[in-house]
Amino acid sequence: MPVLSGIARAMEPRRPLEGARVASCLQITKETAVLLGCAMRLGARVCASSGNPLTTQDESAALLESLGADVYGWSGQSPAQFRWCLRQAARSAPTIVADDGAQLLPLVGSGPDGGTEETRTGAVRARAAEKAGRLPYPVVVVDEARTKRLFDSRLGTGQSALDGVMRSAGLSASGKAVVAGYGAVGRGVASRCRAMGYRVAVAEAGARAALEAAMDGFEVAPMDSAARGASAIVTCTGMKGVVTGRHVRRAPGAVLANAGHFDVEIDAESLLAGRARPPRNHIDACRSGGSEAYLVSKGRVANLAAAEGHPPEAMDFSFACQILAMVHIHENGARMRKGVIPMPRELDGRVARAALSALGAGLSRRARVPRR
Repeated sequence: MPVLSGIARAMEPRRPLEGARVASCLQITKETAVLLGCAMRLGARVCASSGNPLTTQDESAALLESLGADVYGWSGQSPAQFRWCLRQAARSAPTIVADDGAQLLPLVGSGPDGGTEETRTGAVRARAAEKAGRLPYPVVVVDEARTKRLFDSRLGTGQSALDGVMRSAGLSASGKAVVAGYGAVGRGVASRCRAMGYRVAVAEAGARAALEAAMDGFEVAPMDSAARGASAIVTCTGMKGVVTGRHVRRAPGAVLANAGHFDVEIDAESLLAGRARPPRNHIDACRSGGSEAYLVSKGRVANLAAAEGHPPEAMDFSFACQILAMVHIHENGARMRKGVIPMPRELDGRVARAALSALGAGLSRRARVPRR
């Protein structure tokens, strides 16, 4: 991860996070270990909790502990154990909260100088808390950095979600794939599905996003009709109940996977109530009205629960934004307004320039506009 490491290396002599206490609710993967390791090199104390009951990589958790972090997370947690881990991070008296899905936000109270938010779902929840008067500190939305949204949301999730489907199902990429949602994540998933050989249909509730999908060459149809005859259905909406039993009845034999943040997009509770058998690791065979479909990782985020998450190249840009946002909060938190704050453009631009340098690419000089 040369972009993150290069930015941290340049700041390391002045240790700009000295005295900071970071509580993180991020997926404990090898990439997160690099990010939090950089934060500790810059002077921060770190308490890390898992971001999802099924996504922690034990070897990454062990590495973080060896570097001096307090780690609360292990693979295969129950929901109760996961919530316990979140509470431990919230009780670590953090000055900075690195959140994923705004899961620490309701637990930490008014103590932190500020927080960062990694996901669109978390940004929506943070804005709802702000509107309700329950956001007691500034939250920098890393997800809205242009470098993060392009590489992490579109390219990273697009590749890793399809990787989770392919690994867990063990089937060829053929037939019809339905992508629910055409935001940054949906665009990435749809383009990767098409590149792998699927015929792709997009189900989208927003007119502008649906128009974009149509202009990009995808079939666009309501979910009920798009699902008919599908080989795979991937949800990318952040909404609840996008795929239910009636879609299973329209797509018998389909693989169902969620690339959104929480396990609410596919109605896993009702589908698993009629479970037939677990034919493979990370797969449950589900029944609805006599039809059977195959649910990836019980409806949890497929790219992390059934695969290894984003490739490091994608997370490099995202976590470079994270480390700069942490430093920005530590140095300016007392002067920042409470509420949701977009990622500062100058920090986003710094990540882009560092990424270009790491790629060996250069920028053209701006041409001067001639006077009339």
